[in-house]
Amino acid sequence: MNSVRTLLFALLFGAATLPAFAQAQYTPPSVTVTNPLDKVHYQYKWELYGGIGYAHIYGGPNLIEGAGLGGPDIQITRFFSKKWGADANYRGYFGTNPTQPNVYNIRGPFVSEQMVVFGPEYRALSNKHASITFHALAGTAYGDFNRATAPLTQQEVNYQLGLYSNQWTPAAVIGGALDLNRNEHWAFRFEPDATLTRFHNFGGPTGIQQQFALSVGVLYRFIPRHMTAAEKKLRAARKKAKEQERKARGHHRSLLHPF
Repeated sequence: MNSVRTLLFALLFGAATLPAFAQAQYTPPSVTVTNPLDKVHYQYKWELYGGIGYAHIYGGPNLIEGAGLGGPDIQITRFFSKKWGADANYRGYFGTNPTQPNVYNIRGPFVSEQMVVFGPEYRALSNKHASITFHALAGTAYGDFNRATAPLTQQEVNYQLGLYSNQWTPAAVIGGALDLNRNEHWAFRFEPDATLTRFHNFGGPTGIQQQFALSVGVLYRFIPRHMTAAEKKLRAARKKAKEQERKARGHHRSLLHPF
């Protein structure tokens, strides 16, 4: 009887201490969760943006209807500090523009406007999630308004269709960008701008054209990779080995050809 009691007591004690023993013996594997945004910083020199742009323009001074044109928007920026940089920007807008009623029955010929502008860029706000920049760019633009209207003369294009003539003009872009970071290299950009041009018709200047433009796309930051201490040590060892090999080859040649 005493042995049965002893056996039952041992079983109950073992059942009570087994969870604690198992918990003490089992250690769950540690999982390190890394956030790609933790590596985001703004201590770099170059970034490249590529996107799709939209602009609402009027291809002539007296047109009632404007045109929504689209095309590529490419920008490259060189930063000289965390805040200030210099921007070079190409943007092209292509599409068709309605004309005024005319005897040629031309309704919506092809038109385009291409800009190349340069200027300063300022990063006003930034953290690991996003950054906001502003820019004021100036340069030139080329408007192609009568390629699709040949063989009409410039006067006919101006007065009958209501379009500008093909021409170069000063241009400016004023606006900013919101960059939503994905990691230290990549970001999604949303960029609204006001564009200014000064196209004129056959009779002379027609004032400054103010247009709304919008661009969305992706931004890539060229961030140099920083080597770890182990990588630096390995690189130095390889460099030293190559130097020793070069000296050994030179010594071998001197033994073979002493004079």
